[in-house]
Amino acid sequence: MSENQNLLAEQRRALILDEVRKRGGVRVNELTRRLNVSDMTIRRDLDALARQGVIEKVHGGAVPLVGTSTHEPGFEAKSALELSAKEDIARAAAAMALPGSAIALSGGTTTYALAQQLLEVPELTVVTNSVRVADVFHSAQRPAANGGARTGAATVVLTGGVRTPSDSLVGPVADQAIASLHFDVLFLGVHGISVEAGLSTPNLAEAETNRRFVRAARRVVVVADHTKWGTVGLSSFATLDEVDTFVTDAGLPSAARAEIEEHLPGLVVAGGSADAAL
Repeated sequence: MSENQNLLAEQRRALILDEVRKRGGVRVNELTRRLNVSDMTIRRDLDALARQGVIEKVHGGAVPLVGTSTHEPGFEAKSALELSAKEDIARAAAAMALPGSAIALSGGTTTYALAQQLLEVPELTVVTNSVRVADVFHSAQRPAANGGARTGAATVVLTGGVRTPSDSLVGPVADQAIASLHFDVLFLGVHGISVEAGLSTPNLAEAETNRRFVRAARRVVVVADHTKWGTVGLSSFATLDEVDTFVTDAGLPSAARAEIEEHLPGLVVAGGSADAAL
């Protein structure tokens, strides 16, 4: 961990969570030394992470929270996790969106990061069931000098539906809207991805909406950080055979990379000196 007392609370908590996951637990006194902050600050950070449902506080420190297949953290809780990894993934995935193409973005914090990178790609038609993703494009739109639409601005279609904890719109309304459309590329965030379960989510309605997205796309690109590999949610909605490319980050272990290469035609490991396409 970096010993930087000027870290923002969000960054500090992301570092703490990463350390908890890597080591299986941390002690308060270790964190105070490494982050050069007070015991009280660390305890507040642990309290915040415990409220988000990502760690369990124990005497003198914290351990990872054992997840369940039905647990679905909210958008705010997930947005603080693996920040740099998501930025790396977003930059690599954005290069796969061609100007003038029709793309779909599912809900999630990684697709939210990707949306911000896609603002530089002109003339996109974007279909999404993510309120957060739609807001990214809406906020970026500025009228041209003559009062008309900004040249090159994306056309955004937001599906209807019922809002999930991760701010995605799902259910019959969303499913019907997606079923009538066709996309050049689908950028898909996932709760979990594994050889056995394929792509999965803890939300049954979201699983069906994601199935519709996959069926409507000519190319499926999964964007997910390394912590999603091996995670299994309640409901599977696609097999690995239906995925064309998996874009992840450099935190993915080498053993996992070898396993993925056996089952997926495309793996992009983003981050480091250069992005590696395997």
